[in-house]
Amino acid sequence: MWVIGLMYFSVILIANALGAISGMGGGVLIKPIFDLIGQDPVASISFYSAVAVFTMSIVTTFKQIRNGINIRWNFVGWIAGGSIIGGVVGNNLLAKLLSILPSEKQVLLTQIVVTILTIVFAFMNTKFAWKSWNLKGWYWQLGCGLTLGIFASFLGIGGGPINVALLMLMFGIPIKEVTVYSICTILFSQGAKLLSIITITGFTGINLQRLWFIIPAAILGGLLGSQMSRILSTKYVEIVFQGMLVLVILINFYNGLMIFV
Repeated sequence: MWVIGLMYFSVILIANALGAISGMGGGVLIKPIFDLIGQDPVASISFYSAVAVFTMSIVTTFKQIRNGINIRWNFVGWIAGGSIIGGVVGNNLLAKLLSILPSEKQVLLTQIVVTILTIVFAFMNTKFAWKSWNLKGWYWQLGCGLTLGIFASFLGIGGGPINVALLMLMFGIPIKEVTVYSICTILFSQGAKLLSIITITGFTGINLQRLWFIIPAAILGGLLGSQMSRILSTKYVEIVFQGMLVLVILINFYNGLMIFV
């Protein structure tokens, strides 16, 4: 238990710190690396990732508020409302897929393929600076949140790259500002996912002792990342964001290949 626990601790600490800086959350790294470690089933890894990212998002959001960051709470409210609904829908989709497909490997492969596609979209959007749509209206914000919540929960990555990319594309928010809204979105979507797990699927097959390593690492990662986010310029935030995207593509690609070995 201690060896795996310390491995999980290290992964979450680093992933959440980078996730807080980039606005992607740590799940985008935690999920594929835990898959690579291969010590827990898909449903358990999805739960651990959600706990880690949810904890980090609480810490980071609180830290940003204390630092005096101006947050448009009306905007956050509509995005969050959509992401809560999406989080429940995404978790139910994952549970349904696990019950339909004959093996976890097929579920994992589905998650890997969809994750890679969303990451490619995010990378292209930031790398080539696609023109923003500058959409206005609560319905667009609600729809955006719904989409983000579904992807975040279904993929078990906390929202990650698609949050930042879609918020920038739809609403024209600069990347340093969008990281704050992305983390807020992750907070609500992963909270909804955890609530769904607790009330619907339960903790069957989940090793809750892992949380002794996961939660402290998530807190420390959130604190470290939010502190670094204040220091780094927009240019370096973009570098961290794009670097994480490339790393996650490589890890997911490797995990996908290992399914067939």
